[in-house]
Amino acid sequence: MSRVFAYCRVSTSDQTTDNQVQEIAVAGFAVSKQRTITETVSGSVAATERKGFAKLLDKLESDDVLIVTKLDRLGRNAMDVRATVERLASLGVRVHCLQLGGVDLTSPAGKMTMQVINAVAEFERDLLIERTNAGIKRAKAEGKPFGRPSALTDTQRSEVVTRLHSGVPVAQIARDFKTSRQTIMRVRSYAPGLTE
Repeated sequence: MSRVFAYCRVSTSDQTTDNQVQEIAVAGFAVSKQRTITETVSGSVAATERKGFAKLLDKLESDDVLIVTKLDRLGRNAMDVRATVERLASLGVRVHCLQLGGVDLTSPAGKMTMQVINAVAEFERDLLIERTNAGIKRAKAEGKPFGRPSALTDTQRSEVVTRLHSGVPVAQIARDFKTSRQTIMRVRSYAPGLTE
């Protein structure tokens, strides 16, 4: 016999899941309190990294039904939603989304909906890659440096090399420059004439 669960999420503590719980009840789903998972966590957190959702995954079994009011309750973006629904489907769990007319996302109509979501996810990913590459290209053209800023200036690196050549221990130099031993060893590895 299938059991019905509800997953309700809000992003901030000044919000409440009461409206989502009520919306699920009005839609005709009788979900007991023990099977209603509510949590306050940002939508930017992947579903599998949420404590409440992780507990829900431990409870769900094949033939169970999970109700959500909107797709964005299940994931941070289209790619995350798709991965979450696919994971639930692999467990044999049917997922109903009220926002989409209560369609079971694991049914044929739901799978078609998921194909549209997949297309949107792929489009989102391609746009993200395109924007990232354009930003990198623009930054390079403007001569902006990449990576983490150096812990030492060029003058300080020259002084480190001089002190290393004169035999000052790495640990002492690191203390003097208020940096890590690793930073000094990195300078040493690029300095000609210095060995381990």
